[in-house]
Amino acid sequence: MAITKLKIEEFLSLSKQHPVLDVRSPGEYLHAHIPGAHSLPLFTDEERKQVGTAYKQQSRETAIKLGLDYFGPKMRTMVEDVESLSKKLPSAPATATATATANSILVHCWRGGMRSAGVAWLLDLYGFKVYTLIGGYKAYRQWTLTQLSKPYDLKILGGYTGSGKTFVLHELKKQGEEVIDLEALAHHKGSAFGDLGEQPQPSPEMFENKLAIALANVSEHKTIWLEDESQRIGQINIPHTLWQMMRKAPVYFLDIPFEERLGHIVAGYSGYHKEKLVNAIIRIKKRLGGQDTKNAVNFVLDDDYTQAFGILLRYYDKYYLKGLNNRENAKELIQTIACAKVDATANTQKLVNNKQAV
Repeated sequence: MAITKLKIEEFLSLSKQHPVLDVRSPGEYLHAHIPGAHSLPLFTDEERKQVGTAYKQQSRETAIKLGLDYFGPKMRTMVEDVESLSKKLPSAPATATATATANSILVHCWRGGMRSAGVAWLLDLYGFKVYTLIGGYKAYRQWTLTQLSKPYDLKILGGYTGSGKTFVLHELKKQGEEVIDLEALAHHKGSAFGDLGEQPQPSPEMFENKLAIALANVSEHKTIWLEDESQRIGQINIPHTLWQMMRKAPVYFLDIPFEERLGHIVAGYSGYHKEKLVNAIIRIKKRLGGQDTKNAVNFVLDDDYTQAFGILLRYYDKYYLKGLNNRENAKELIQTIACAKVDATANTQKLVNNKQAV
């Protein structure tokens, strides 16, 4: 079989049906990678460093020989790892690329150079149909930045903390709307308590990679629903261009009574360990104020979660309202939708019945 080199668009199209192997070092992969790619490092982080040093300080030939010393003993294991991976994955459906087969594999490194070429040669020799990415991961990053800078037709789902906005987004998706859950991509719910129950946040670069794929998967010419967010979600920043588009998009504000939202928050967070709740409160001490911080902490320690989260909810309502109205043409952009309870199904129906929203 011949190894086929693909441009990024073709590569990503095939990646929906066939496994992608990232042969960069573990550290490079851990920092950020193409979403869904499997790590199959040709070199360890230390080996990569040594090969790179040999290339810079000695010669290309010396670096290649050193790389072969590391590559040789790993060949059989790499083939077996890819073979095992292929067996675990479901059979690939027919593709638009006529030469793609059930045993097709996609391989990339940093710039589409010697690392991907070496692994591609090995897998091709063994019998896989191999595709490599022209320009490597660097080409993917360029593609990502292009996706993030494109114009999109957005609608923003607003509401005070505790309104169940994420659940409404999921209901909208069930009804066929295009939805991107930024908090799910960031592994953070947005508040001081946003990391509770979440996986560690991705690197900013990895967040952008995931977001770019999500944007690219939106059906052409369709409106995208996003939750109203601060530009910063935990330690992650929403890319500036997208953030500016969000601030200019229409906002559908779910107006739910304070007590209803408070009950929803208490039910969602009171089960977490007290130490984690207290630490989260202390993180916003400067903005919350010394007395409110002290009172909220004491209420948590006394198991009075309603009083504790009542203090916090009043703070977040004030903070959110300021951000909501700090838009150009805020009066024209914001439409309030009165909702009696935190009920994703009922509140989604209110949006669906609003012809301006959907």
